[in-house]
Amino acid sequence: MPMNKTLMKVIGIVHTSLYKMSGGRLTRNMRGSEVVLLTTTGRKSGKQHTTPLFGLADGQNWTVIASLGGHPENPHWYHNLRDNPDVTLQVGSKTMRMRAETAEGAERERLWAPMAEMYDGYDKYQKLTTRVIPVVVLKPVE
Repeated sequence: MPMNKTLMKVIGIVHTSLYKMSGGRLTRNMRGSEVVLLTTTGRKSGKQHTTPLFGLADGQNWTVIASLGGHPENPHWYHNLRDNPDVTLQVGSKTMRMRAETAEGAERERLWAPMAEMYDGYDKYQKLTTRVIPVVVLKPVE
């Protein structure tokens, strides 16, 4: 059964607040994995929305997964970046402008494997849903 969305939202708000308040010193690591803050622009509201996610560096790029805890639909942040791929990524106290792309095919599989190794929940979430959970590559904007 997928995670409760209300609980996910509350945890996300608390996590984001602690992360921002501490410059990433608190809540940057969870379950031994790197947590990053992804800020997207709302496709309808135009407002900034920040979401804590597990992230993994791949050279200068970062990888995040749009799992939504195994729910049948993609998370709002994913729809936002599909409409506006210009995002901000905070890693610890460092904030970077990035451009988001959805990985496909062999690239998706290459990036999924280390993410699922870092956090075994991703493989469980994929089994809970019929959608292919998106793997998002965040590339630095010069």
